[in-house]
Amino acid sequence: MTDGIHPVILCGGSGTRLWPRSRADRPKPFLRLLGEQSLFEATLARCRDAARFAPPMVVTGARHVGLVEAQGHPGMRIVVEPDGRNTAPAIALAAALLPEDAVMLVCPSDHHIADVDAFRAAVDQAGALAGRGRLVAFGIAPDRAETGYGYIQRGAAIDGGYDVARFVEKPSEALARDFVASGEFSWNGGIFAFRAGTLLEELARHRPAMAQAVREAVAGGSDNGPRFHPSASFFAGIEGESIDYAVMENTDRAALVPVDMGWSDIGNWTALREAREGDEGGNVVRGAAELVDCRNVMVDSDGPRVSCIGLEDVIVVVDGDEVLVMRAEDAQKVGKLGGASG
Repeated sequence: MTDGIHPVILCGGSGTRLWPRSRADRPKPFLRLLGEQSLFEATLARCRDAARFAPPMVVTGARHVGLVEAQGHPGMRIVVEPDGRNTAPAIALAAALLPEDAVMLVCPSDHHIADVDAFRAAVDQAGALAGRGRLVAFGIAPDRAETGYGYIQRGAAIDGGYDVARFVEKPSEALARDFVASGEFSWNGGIFAFRAGTLLEELARHRPAMAQAVREAVAGGSDNGPRFHPSASFFAGIEGESIDYAVMENTDRAALVPVDMGWSDIGNWTALREAREGDEGGNVVRGAAELVDCRNVMVDSDGPRVSCIGLEDVIVVVDGDEVLVMRAEDAQKVGKLGGASG
């Protein structure tokens, strides 16, 4: 392993699911939604143990480079994608810029992890497996039959983890209940560890055109201080695809490290409500608000006072001159609003 584990932080997205607080020009990773740090800052902090980690590499788009630099720290390298092409090309770019034997830890920049010690223990396990040529997925311990996540079924036990029996895309509610009841399935949290060379070998095996285009984009790219700009012309020819579809679901070298670390993808306002501490009625308030006879109500206001009476499972968000009011069960629909696309 080269100079510790190399964090690769994926920092993109349009910010629609947490509209109106999250916008395209200030998306979720850079917001201080939980505590004094943004989700991006907290991700960097989890990977800032010099005894375990090398300096991070952040893969982002040109639109967000300024935010990355403002919230980042010296020593990080920034890979500036010409266009968003999903996670497989982004991860492959990082792999192509690292030594072949470097163990990469791929982390989304906008997830919340409450138990950092459990996270780092899992990193150590995954790093050891990755060093032996495995492509390792972190399996999040499920606490409910969630239909919005992919699942990973645990296979045979191996030293330091498990083989992967199969990956399953977002299931129906009935199937999700069966998965959780079986005790054999974990959520796929989008956190992975593998050697750079191993990842590129498997990408070339399963997506040769993508692997070739990434090689050419890196070879034709340019360094500008801490920033690396891949060749836009070569990168434009890449067909976007997730690392799950492109590699993890196809490789015979996949492994699983289960972990219970208080994880949430903060994927919508309901997830954020659950990640924040509420009162005895389950109400969660940030900003000026008064709640009377309410249960499981979330108010998040950056200005005007919000008053609620007799509501249950309702979310109210005020951001400047934008106001969002919805049932908590409809949180997944926020991205359909016209304002959320701007």
